[in-house]
Amino acid sequence: MNVPCSLRDGAPRRRRRAFRRVVLCGCAVAAALMTAGCAVGPDYRKPTIDIPTSFKEGVEWQRAQVDPKATLPGKWWLDYHDDTLTHLVQEALKANQSVAQAEAAYRLAQATVAANTAGLFPTISAGISGSRAGAGAGAVAANGGALNSGVHNTVTADAAASWELDLWGQIRREIESSKASAQASDAQLAGQRLSVAASVAADYFGLRRADVDIDLLEQQKRIDAGILDMVRASYAQGESSSDSVLAAQDTLELVIADLQSTQTSREQYEHAIAVLIGVPPGNFSIAPDPHYAFVAPAVPLSLPSQLLERRYDVVSAERTAASANAKIGVAQAAFFPTLTLSAQGGFQHSSLANLFSVPNRFWTLGPELAGTIFDGGARTAAMHEARATYDEAVAAYRQAVLSAFESVEDSLSSWNHLAQQERAFADIYQRNKRLFESEQAQFQFGTASRQNLLSQQLTLLLAQQNLADTQASLALSSVTLIKNLGGGWRWDEANESPADVVASSRSSR
Repeated sequence: MNVPCSLRDGAPRRRRRAFRRVVLCGCAVAAALMTAGCAVGPDYRKPTIDIPTSFKEGVEWQRAQVDPKATLPGKWWLDYHDDTLTHLVQEALKANQSVAQAEAAYRLAQATVAANTAGLFPTISAGISGSRAGAGAGAVAANGGALNSGVHNTVTADAAASWELDLWGQIRREIESSKASAQASDAQLAGQRLSVAASVAADYFGLRRADVDIDLLEQQKRIDAGILDMVRASYAQGESSSDSVLAAQDTLELVIADLQSTQTSREQYEHAIAVLIGVPPGNFSIAPDPHYAFVAPAVPLSLPSQLLERRYDVVSAERTAASANAKIGVAQAAFFPTLTLSAQGGFQHSSLANLFSVPNRFWTLGPELAGTIFDGGARTAAMHEARATYDEAVAAYRQAVLSAFESVEDSLSSWNHLAQQERAFADIYQRNKRLFESEQAQFQFGTASRQNLLSQQLTLLLAQQNLADTQASLALSSVTLIKNLGGGWRWDEANESPADVVASSRSSR
C-alpha cells in the first residue's frame, strides 16, 4: 500500500511544532520569571555628610564673588599664557606612564562590566563530531557483554543552550557593582591626568624660579667679589681690619653656596619634567629664562557643596561605596537557590550524508533547581565581609570629603597671605629701587663711595629676589588651588558620568 507523502510527513511536522511550542513556552516562562524576579540587598543611597555653606579662608573678593555656575576650563594651563608650559603639559598627558596605567585600569573596569552583563543572557554552543570504531568477533565490552563485530561510524551534530535565571538579582547587583567601580576608575583616570598636569606646572614654575634666582645670585656674586677686593685693598692700606676681610669672604662664600644649591634644584626640576613627559632626563633640557614673568590667574570659586562633584577623589570614593553596597546584594543572593534552563538537540547517524534527517534527531529540555544546604558558614561570612567593606568605603568617602575641604581651605589661605606678601615685597622693591637711584646720583656727585653704592645694589637685588620668589610661590599656589578645586573636571550625578573633563581625556580612551 502506498501512503501519500503528505501523510508520511505529517507526524514529524507535528512533533517539530510541538518542540517549538515547548521552547517558546520555556522562554516565555523564563522572561516572566526574570521580570518578576527581585534584586535582594539594600538599594544604594548616597551617604550623608555635613557640608559648610561657604569657605572660611580666602580674601574678601573671593568669598564675595562665589558663583554657583563657576567652573574651571578643561585646559586651565592655558591661562598662564606660556607656550612652553602648554607644550610640556600636552606632551605629558600623551606620554606619561601613570596616565597610561590609569587608562588601562579604566578599560579593565569596562571589560568587567561587559563580562557581568553577559551573565544575563543564555549560553549557546554548537558542534559536530565523528568517530570510527571497530571490534572483533570475540571482543567483550567493559560490562562483560559482547560487542558488535565489525567497523562502525558515528557522526553527531548538536546544539545546546543553558540559561541561569537571575531570580534574586545576583547578576544585576554584580553589574551595578562593576558599573560603579568603572565610574570610580573613570574619576581616578581624570585625577591622574590632573595630577600629572599640575605636577608639570609646579615643576616648571620651580625651574623658572631657579632661573631668576640663579641670575640674581650671579649678580650678587660679582658684587660681593668686588666688595671683597675693595676691603682687601683697604686692609692693605691699613684702613680696614682683618675681621672686615673675613666677613666679606663669608658673604661671598654664602652666595656661592646658595648658587650651587639653586643650580642643583633647577637640574632636578628639569629631570622631573623629563620623566613626566616620558623622556629620559639625559635627552631633555629647557633653555634658561632669567627674566621670566610669573602669572597667577584668578581662580573662579564655586560653592563648597559643588566640590563633591568636582573633586575626582571624592567622586571615586563615593562610587566605591556604591559598588560595595551592591556587593551586599550579591552576597545575600547566595542564600537562595538558582534556576537553570537547559536544552540540547541534534542529529546522530552512521553517515554524514544521511545525518540531517528527522529519524536521526535527538533532543532534551529541562530545568534545574539547585541550592546550597550547608557550607559551614561561608555565605554568612561573605555577607559580613560585604557589609564591613561597605562601612569601610563610606568612612573613606566621608574622610575624602573632609580632606577635600581642608585642601581647598589651605590653598585659599596660602593664596591670601602670599598675595599680601607679594604686595609688601613689591613696595619694598620699589623703595629700594629709589634708594639705589639716589645712591647712584650721590656717587656721581662724589658724595657717596663705590662700596656704599654696591651695598645698596645688593639690597636692591635681595628685594628683587624676594619679590620674584613670592610671585613664583603665588603661581604655584594657584596651580595647587586649581588642582584642589578639581581642575575643570565635574561629575554629573544625574547621569552618573563626567560632565566636563580635560579635552583630550575622552578621545584618548
